[in-house]
Amino acid sequence: MEWHIKCDPKEIARYVFCPGDQSRARKIANHFDSHHLVTESRGYIVLSGEYKGVAMTVCGTGMGGPAVAIGLEELGHMGADTFIRVGSCGVLQEGQEPGDVIIASGTVRMGGTGNAYLPPMYPAVPTFNVLRKMVESSEELKIPVTVGVGAAGDAFYAPRDDPNPKLAHLVFVEMESDTLFIVGQVRHWRTGAIFASDGGAGRTKPESGEADFRRGEQNAIKIALQAMWMIAQEDKK
Repeated sequence: MEWHIKCDPKEIARYVFCPGDQSRARKIANHFDSHHLVTESRGYIVLSGEYKGVAMTVCGTGMGGPAVAIGLEELGHMGADTFIRVGSCGVLQEGQEPGDVIIASGTVRMGGTGNAYLPPMYPAVPTFNVLRKMVESSEELKIPVTVGVGAAGDAFYAPRDDPNPKLAHLVFVEMESDTLFIVGQVRHWRTGAIFASDGGAGRTKPESGEADFRRGEQNAIKIALQAMWMIAQEDKK
């Protein structure tokens, strides 16, 4: 029995979505052909089911690198080896708006958890085939996406310069993907991350953009589901 995610390992699929938001975990599971609640423990909610005949699991991890690392480690102990984060993010570039969908090609490491796994100069990048499948999925579904590098840090409310020149060329800011990628690289698990923007450049969570954000959230979920299914089909070969 794991310390935090307490369940029968037989109920955990190798293919896992790991949003931070527990309500988003339920939204992802609602796209499955069928699903059931596996466990709710220590801030984690886990649901498993099938999507197009493939067993999949969703784990709402909560916010921040420490929670993501613990979730990945324990799910990995139970047989999971492919993780896609479906999250929300802030954006930095002019022209980026609420509801835009962004696929991470890499993350600047501004959090602390990954440093316990690899030194800070080691790049935090997704598994290339997971990234590729999400891009292919977006093309099949005709959903426009931005692919690029962002930043992830642990301190949401930390004092910072505005605008921060160090972030000038990044296309997303969030809290978990750096840890996701680093843990995956150390443990030899496949990882990827996709986000819906919850604010335009220079703005955070505008109320007027809520409907656009929810549309983007659903688009990100659809892309991630199709990409994971495509990965599973390749694994069968």
